[in-house]
Amino acid sequence: MVKGEKAIKKAKYFEKLLKFFNEYNKILIVGADNVGSSQMQAIRIKLRGTGEVLMGKNTMIRKAIKGHLSENPALEKLLPLIRGNMGFVFTNTDLSLTRDICLANKVKAPAKAGALAPIDVYVPAQVTTMGPEKTSFFQALAITTKITRGTIEILNDVHLIKKGEKVGASEATLLNMLGISPFAYGLEVLSVYDNGSIYDPAVLNIKPEDIVGKFLQGVANVASVSLAIHYPTVASVPHNIATGFKNLLSIALATDISFKQAELAKEIAKDPSKFAVAAVAVAPKAEAKVEEKKAAPKKKTTSEEGDMGFGLFD
Repeated sequence: MVKGEKAIKKAKYFEKLLKFFNEYNKILIVGADNVGSSQMQAIRIKLRGTGEVLMGKNTMIRKAIKGHLSENPALEKLLPLIRGNMGFVFTNTDLSLTRDICLANKVKAPAKAGALAPIDVYVPAQVTTMGPEKTSFFQALAITTKITRGTIEILNDVHLIKKGEKVGASEATLLNMLGISPFAYGLEVLSVYDNGSIYDPAVLNIKPEDIVGKFLQGVANVASVSLAIHYPTVASVPHNIATGFKNLLSIALATDISFKQAELAKEIAKDPSKFAVAAVAVAPKAEAKVEEKKAAPKKKTTSEEGDMGFGLFD
C-alpha cells in the first residue's frame, strides 16, 4: 500500500512538473538552503498570479526532464544546474519582478556554530548588559572592552566573522548573548532559463537605459576611430559634415564668397551693433512684463467687498 501511494505521488509530481514546463517559458533556478516550510509558503502566496514554485528531489527532476527532451530539447541545458538544495520558479511575466519577489521574502536568523557565513559580520561598539565576569570571554575573542557602570563596554567595532568562513562556537555564543541575528535566509537565484537560453541572474539588473548608454558609448567610440583614421562611417559622417560646414563658413567670413547659410553670419560680422540694438530692445520688453506682474492689483477680500466703501460708523 505504501509503495502504491509513493508511485501515485511520483506520477502526480511528474505530471505537475511537465505541465509547468509546457505552460511557462521562463524559469528561475533557485537555491533554498536554510529556508523553512512556513517561509516557503509565504513566498508561494506572494508569487500568486506571477509564478509557481516547485521543489523536489533532484533525481526525480532529472528523470522528468530526460523523459521530456523529445518534446522540448532545450530543457537539456537545465540538467547541469540541478544540484544541491534547489528548485524552480516558473513564470511568464517579467523575470526581474519575479526575482525581486523571491529575494524580498527573507527571514532573519541567528548565527549557528558550523554554518557558513553568507556575509561579513560586525559587532558594533556598545555598552552591553553583561557583567564583569564575562570579561575573559571577550578577551578570548581578542575584543577590547572596559567596565562601565558595572557592565562590559565594547570599545571598537569588531569584524567578527568574514564572509564564507565557518561560524565558531564562541562567535555564535557572543552574537546570541548580544541579541544579534546577523543572517537573513531566503531563496537565492542561481541561474535564469529564458526560452531555451541560460544566463547569470546579474543580467536581470541591466535596465533599458543601461543598454542605450552602452550603445551610445559604442557609437561614440566608432566615430572617434573613424575620424582618426579618416574612414567614413555612419557614425562619423555627421561629424565630417559639421566640420566641413564650419570650414566653409570660415572661408565665407574671410572672403567675399557667400552662400545662403552664411548670409546671417556675414551680416553679423559686418555690423555687430545692428544685432546688439535688437537684443537690447527685447530686454526692456521682458523687464516691463515682469514689472506689470509685480504691479498687478491684488484681489479684494470678501470683507472689503462687503464694506462697499463705507466705514463702520458712516
